[in-house]
Amino acid sequence: MVNNLLIALYALIGAMMALAAIESFRDRSNPARFGTGTFWTFLAIIFAFGDFIPATVVGTMLVIIGVLALARQIKVGHLPAVNVQNATAAAHRLGGWIFLPSIVLAVVSIIIAQFTSLGGQVGIGIGALVSLIVAIVMTRTSGKQVYSDTQRMVRSVGAPGVLPQLLATLGAVFTAAGVGTLTAKLIAGVFPAGNQFGGVVLYCVAMAVFTAIMGNAFAAFAVITAAIGVPFVIAQGGNVAVVAAIGMTSGYCGTLMTPMAANFNSLPVALMEMDDEMGVIRQQAPVAIILLVLQIGLMYFLAF
Repeated sequence: MVNNLLIALYALIGAMMALAAIESFRDRSNPARFGTGTFWTFLAIIFAFGDFIPATVVGTMLVIIGVLALARQIKVGHLPAVNVQNATAAAHRLGGWIFLPSIVLAVVSIIIAQFTSLGGQVGIGIGALVSLIVAIVMTRTSGKQVYSDTQRMVRSVGAPGVLPQLLATLGAVFTAAGVGTLTAKLIAGVFPAGNQFGGVVLYCVAMAVFTAIMGNAFAAFAVITAAIGVPFVIAQGGNVAVVAAIGMTSGYCGTLMTPMAANFNSLPVALMEMDDEMGVIRQQAPVAIILLVLQIGLMYFLAF
């Protein structure tokens, strides 16, 4: 049942990408509309039918996507403008209730993940659907507006939309290739085990740095935990649950400081039409550094 639900949810994601493909092909103002439309079409096929397509075919489509990106044939193009007057009026009418869909998404996801056997992925998917329905009811919007805003949001991401999937895959490849083991051997030669505080600092900072490089804390977690977390923290008596949880949040500190985390730092720039492409990162970097220091302190005092 869980697998079938995941297939259905991924199919819905593919459908949203298909909408972006249709509108990209129709966007005659975009000089790269055929390349952009092909990009979204391939992604829609992969998400919707990935379980039923031979791996060779999926790999070929990903290579073509890479070639399109290299040739600069993937561009956002012209997006439908937001009606400022309607948006302002709706904001005044809803007030703080505008955050309700986000809260509903989080609550529904947690309830499903914690109290059912469906798991976190299905929980997030169902939570997103429920929050969408809540948002539609609250804003009294039309199906046409939902369609317009959906494809506008997806197209705003552009080529970075595939980056999280590629980075997660890269993390799996690194783990299978034994990068974590090799890194542990290299670090062991210059950083002797036995110093608990030093191990905590090394692990947390490495998680942040490697996440900044890869743009994905999940990809960094498997490699850095195997290379540093286990031999230099857990093996020295660190509580596994505490080390794992705080290690992941240390990685998120790196997420706040890298353009590689496109869904966190590039998407807001595109959606808000910011002139400074690094504006989000500039605002987040000081907070991220402070949080990283706090994570180090928390891990040291709570894990041992």
